Amino acid sequence: MLLNLICNIALPTLILMKFSSDKWLGPLWGLLVALAFPVCYGAWDMATRKHANMISVVGFCGVLLGGGLGLLKVSGFWFAVKEALVPSIIGIAVLVSARLKKPLVRALIYNDQLIDTARVKAALEERGTHSAFEKLLAGANKWLALTFFVSAVLNFFLARRLITATPRTEEFNSQLGQMQLWSWPVIVLPSMVMLMVILWKLLGGLQRLTGLEQDAIFRGGEKKAPPS
Repeated sequence: MLLNLICNIALPTLILMKFSSDKWLGPLWGLLVALAFPVCYGAWDMATRKHANMISVVGFCGVLLGGGLGLLKVSGFWFAVKEALVPSIIGIAVLVSARLKKPLVRALIYNDQLIDTARVKAALEERGTHSAFEKLLAGANKWLALTFFVSAVLNFFLARRLITATPRTEEFNSQLGQMQLWSWPVIVLPSMVMLMVILWKLLGGLQRLTGLEQDAIFRGGEKKAPPS
């Protein structure tokens, strides 16, 4: 997470806001160097994990699209469209994943790294509540999609508010850096809160359907029965 924040937020913001003047890198090279960090980190992350998940691919393409728009000197409106497009595509993919019987919430929240899925599955089968669990997962998937759609709206209006300068100028790079910086308190933190609420509701449902305590649901937890 720390490396993610450094490569995707801290370093690009620093370069765009402080090193894009003619005294340092200049507007064009400042933009290219700033974009290089999230692009290289995304490529390294996908190579390290030996597979590319859908969100990583969409985010990676979003960074490349942003760089392309900057080089083409398009208006700030199209940057706002791009900022809204990426989370919108993810939100649509979340809904489509449910139709394909592979809800994306399984990969993001209900996964083996976080949840002891084998223990949960055994408890569901023992209590005959597997169908109710699928409904719970479907509901969580819809809330997850809503999280990305809300992020898309916030992204659009934040970009329209901040990005007004002509691309490939020092002022534009500075505004792009501000966009990166403000995305945390305005977009990322609310999205994280919504994700935590989804996780909390999912865990509450799992406790009710499995009879396991919360500690036993998480990976590495002890198997405990609820108090009678």
